[in-house]
Amino acid sequence: MNTSGGASKTIISVFVVLPPQTLLLDVAGPLEVLRYANQQQNDIHFDCHFIASGETQSTTIGLTLAGLETLPNELPDNAMVLISGSSSVTPPGAGSDSDISRERRALADWLRSTVRDDTVIISICSGALIAAQAGLFDKHQCTTHTDCISELRRVAPLAQVLENRLFVEDGKRLSSAGISTGIDLLLHIVSGLTTPIVAARIAQTMVVYLRRSGHDPQISPWLSGRNHIHPSIHKAQDAIMAAPAEEWSLPQLAGRSGLSQRHLSRLFREHTGMSVVDYVNLMRVNLARDLISNSRLDMESVAERSGFASTRHLRRVWSEHNSHSPSHYRSHLS
Repeated sequence: MNTSGGASKTIISVFVVLPPQTLLLDVAGPLEVLRYANQQQNDIHFDCHFIASGETQSTTIGLTLAGLETLPNELPDNAMVLISGSSSVTPPGAGSDSDISRERRALADWLRSTVRDDTVIISICSGALIAAQAGLFDKHQCTTHTDCISELRRVAPLAQVLENRLFVEDGKRLSSAGISTGIDLLLHIVSGLTTPIVAARIAQTMVVYLRRSGHDPQISPWLSGRNHIHPSIHKAQDAIMAAPAEEWSLPQLAGRSGLSQRHLSRLFREHTGMSVVDYVNLMRVNLARDLISNSRLDMESVAERSGFASTRHLRRVWSEHNSHSPSHYRSHLS
């Protein structure tokens, strides 16, 4: 993402759109990521503005947000607009559903008329529906909470709506499944704008697991194939990552994941894009890479400790993921 600012520090304006019946988790989690980012480094400052149709806004838990800024008439260069999710359920005394619908349409109209070519759009959960209503996802890939997928497809027939994704990035359009995945998405953004180390520190502080999109360069190759939300597959992956060198059999992993062997094989490929065997081998290659980088072990020892049957086996699997040999990789380490 291109940003503009002074020589010493880049200022990124972030406008957080709060729809009626705002889901606070969609706001608090992602914005805490930005707050910590401002503390962890000095190159970029996220200048956050909380905006709504009025000075107050309702939330799903009955807490009223006050002191909000009004919708600006124009956006600064390279601004970010983050659209929070909301509930479709109207609480007692909060007005009719038609009132809420009108306000959401007004927010979509504001987005349609105000968003510039250089504006980055970030939707959290059902916030994607407001962005879609404004036409901001037309000809883009996007996602939302699983309960809203059908509605998103209806509202945005020109968009490519992806299911079962933590988040999706397509140019300046970023969308997430909501709740905790809003944190994942903002960690991904912070990682790209600052450094992966900053994002990792924030994740550690917030006690969350750091994931990135499967279509983007990974913060670590260990995170390959983790851009999905299937808990049983994550259990199998966690077991493999904890001990890549073990002789993992399909029955073992099926037991860990609580699935039948056949079901695990099918779901694993569906959600990770690779077979169980390919994933185990990839994790072993990652382990071998770490051993080569951080030790003076000979290749035979590296192969053995990584779970490969021989150095020949290591080189064969290594070549599927790297353009140069393990020896070449070691010789070019700085």
